[in-house]
Amino acid sequence: MGSRNEITARIERFNAGREPERLALKYREMCKSPFAFFRGTAHLYWEDLASRSTAMPDGPLVWACGDLHFENFGSFQGDNGLSYFDLNDFDESCLGPATWEVSRFVASAYVAAPSLNLTGAEANELMKLFLDAYQSALGDGKARWIERATASGMVRILLGRVSKRTRAMLINSRTIWKKRKRRIVIDGEHALPITDSQRTNVTRRLHEFAKSQPDPDFFRVLDVARRVAGLGSLGLERYVVLVRGDGGRDGNALLDVKQAAPSSLARVETIRKPGWKSEADRVVAIQQRMQAIAPALLHAKKLGRAGYVLHELQPTNDRLSLKDARGNHRHLRSAVKSMGRVIAWAQLRSSGRQGSAIADDLIKFAGASGWKRRLIDYGRSYRTEIQLDYKQFVDAQK
Repeated sequence: MGSRNEITARIERFNAGREPERLALKYREMCKSPFAFFRGTAHLYWEDLASRSTAMPDGPLVWACGDLHFENFGSFQGDNGLSYFDLNDFDESCLGPATWEVSRFVASAYVAAPSLNLTGAEANELMKLFLDAYQSALGDGKARWIERATASGMVRILLGRVSKRTRAMLINSRTIWKKRKRRIVIDGEHALPITDSQRTNVTRRLHEFAKSQPDPDFFRVLDVARRVAGLGSLGLERYVVLVRGDGGRDGNALLDVKQAAPSSLARVETIRKPGWKSEADRVVAIQQRMQAIAPALLHAKKLGRAGYVLHELQPTNDRLSLKDARGNHRHLRSAVKSMGRVIAWAQLRSSGRQGSAIADDLIKFAGASGWKRRLIDYGRSYRTEIQLDYKQFVDAQK
């Protein structure tokens, strides 16, 4: 926490150099609620935690998504065509203590509690359920996964929605026919117009990328727009690209091409980390080792000097959101237990890789005592800090 000017200065310093139009959208979204502010300021969380690391119990090193919160879980179609529920944002991913990773989710739940119509006692109970599920799955030592057959509650509903949607249905909802050509809908909500130079650059770079693929014609560019999605990454270069795909009227595909920036968790850590060719290589490598199945068409690609993560477009409404859980405590309890297990499985799946602890060490950690209570205490205290920082940020935007 800091003064009004200090909080605003830290946020503006972190976001310096981002595209003004989409950065303005980010700041507007962050003003909507303390939880939205929390989502958009992972860098503040890690900076604050690094300055008081003694408040956090020790934990084994794990590959971390780096931005755990309630809305960073969702369903997607894997490269095998099946739908899975898993972690789905790895922009901030890096090597870090397991307790640090899990603490951000706990803090997010306390910040989100008012939006979920939870009392303080109910939030405490919910986090005990979450941490118990995480501890049990980690102690089991087996990396499992959630698909529709093994899901329940709103996770099962979400997976059912994704499994029924075809590529053609998504294409038809995001594009129109104009002069006998399919074009991306520029609606100001999902897509923004692009300059001629941006279009030329993206098209040329994807053409170069396509040459390395088994079916280069799949990636033939038909249209490009700037994509609006997420919150923390708003302002970075991001495009939605309509490509030929399998061809024919309904065979086209939409790609998400997103610039990868350095991890804000990695900025505050002193742990030695692997040397990646680019930030995009970091994101994709960690995502592939943490998820049960990678999303369709996942690639890291350098477009010019920057690294970009490319994959088939996944709608933002395929994530669990607070509004899905508001007022339904039974579904909420089921969901947080699923989330706790998913985190544990991701840590087990990626154990023993380039510096992360082996599974035996994770199992030993799960059997230790005291760390769950300290995570709850820290998350609860950080909620107060976020509420004050949020108010200061909102006041500064007026």
